[in-house]
Amino acid sequence: MIRLAVVFSLYCYTISLGACTTTEVRVPLRSPLVLSPQAQEQLAYPVFLMDADGAAAYRQQGLAARQQEDFEGAIAALNTAVILDPLHVPGYVLLGWTQHLAGDRDVAIATLNQGLTRDAEHVPGLNALGIAYLVNGDLEAAIAAHTQAKTLQADNEIAYYNLSLAYQRLPDVSAAIAHAERATELEPDNPHPWVALALAHWSKPDPVAAVASYRQALQLDGRYYDAAHLENLLKAGFSPEQIEQVDEIRIQI
Repeated sequence: MIRLAVVFSLYCYTISLGACTTTEVRVPLRSPLVLSPQAQEQLAYPVFLMDADGAAAYRQQGLAARQQEDFEGAIAALNTAVILDPLHVPGYVLLGWTQHLAGDRDVAIATLNQGLTRDAEHVPGLNALGIAYLVNGDLEAAIAAHTQAKTLQADNEIAYYNLSLAYQRLPDVSAAIAHAERATELEPDNPHPWVALALAHWSKPDPVAAVASYRQALQLDGRYYDAAHLENLLKAGFSPEQIEQVDEIRIQI
């Protein structure tokens, strides 16, 4: 009888019949393991696969190629640097900015956003992303990126300057003037913020203030007397339409 009872108990435990009254053994569930973002990165990119020194060498190679305007070679080298050291956020910024200079703006935006997923408060990355969005015509995204950048760094002239250009195109003239004025305070020896301020005043419209601001730019760089030189403003974030407006100010001098 004892043997039969033991067999019956084992039978009930094995197939879990509802008619059996033997107490079932329950294994307590464990809480899911929560990993920090840093730990998740290390699992995704094992340390033994990284080569920080090699990545640094490729970054130097990429910068040298970019100075020679060899954008294809620069992008290839900088991309290799990111692969070798995928946790190094400045590497994404260098690659993304080079892609932007090469005209691959959508790819640049994707690269810069990838870097910012690793450090959402990386100001140079936010500055570069905001410029890429601005030149791409995505004004709301440009304003969001640069607003975050100036919030993180109060003396961020780049953010204020580009916010002025974005607000002028939106248009929000009051915001454009306010941000351009702050940019001229932060970097008074750079002609570009003064041209942005002239453009913002012109849009108000306040031609007297616009001409006065443009004269400040001319004192810093007399080449802005020449209409042909205005094309260089494209590299400074101005749109073709904004350059045409700046030319209207120029001929008032």
